[in-house]
Amino acid sequence: MGAFRPSGALRPRHTRRRRYLRIAGAAVGLIAALWAVGFLMFVDALPEESQTAEAMIEQAEKSDGLVVLTGGAQRLKTGLALLERGAGRKLFVSGVHRGVDVAELLRVSQQDPARVACCIELGYLAGNTRGNAAESAEWARRSGFQSIRLVTADYHMPRSLLEFRILAPELTVTPHPVFPGNVRSREWYKFPGTALFIAGEYTKTLLSVARLGVVRLVQSL
Repeated sequence: MGAFRPSGALRPRHTRRRRYLRIAGAAVGLIAALWAVGFLMFVDALPEESQTAEAMIEQAEKSDGLVVLTGGAQRLKTGLALLERGAGRKLFVSGVHRGVDVAELLRVSQQDPARVACCIELGYLAGNTRGNAAESAEWARRSGFQSIRLVTADYHMPRSLLEFRILAPELTVTPHPVFPGNVRSREWYKFPGTALFIAGEYTKTLLSVARLGVVRLVQSL
C-alpha cells in the first residue's frame, strides 16, 4: 500500500493557486477599468461637429497639400471641395483600389474634371492607416510640401495623426475631420454596433500610441 498523505498537505498548494487566481483577477479588472476610462476619454476628445461641412471648407486655412484617406465618399468630396477652393496646391488620395483612376473618381463624385483633374494624385499602396501615412508622407516629401491638411473621419483622425507623427514628424498636419452619418461617434452608447466599432478604433489607437512610445524611446537612446 502507498503511504497515506494527509489532506492538510494539499492545502498550501491550493492556497497558492487561489492567491494567484485572485492576483490575476485583480490585474485583469484593473486593466479593464483603465481601458474603460481611456475609452471614455478617447470618445470625449474626438472632433466635434460644431459647424457645417461647407463652413469648415470655407474657413480652412491654406496648406501646401491636401490628403484624403479613402473610406467614404464624403471624404473625397470634402478633399475635392478644399482643392477647388484653393486650400492646397495639390490633392493626394491614399488607399485607392488598383484600376481606379482620377477620371473615375471625379465621375463618381460628380466633379468637373477640367477644374481639378490636373492637381490630383492617387496612391495605390496603402492597405491600412499606417500605409496611408507612409505613402502620403512620401508624396509630401516628393512634392516638397512641409504642411498638409488631412481629411478623414472624426473617429479615424486620432490614429491617423499618430501614424503621421511616427512616420513624418517633420510634417505639419492640420486635421480636417468629416462626420459620416452612419457612425454617430458622440452617441455611441445608443447604438451597440457603433459602440463596438468605436471600441475597436480606440484599441487600434492604443497600439499606435505604444508604437509612438517605442519610437521615441529608441530615438532617445
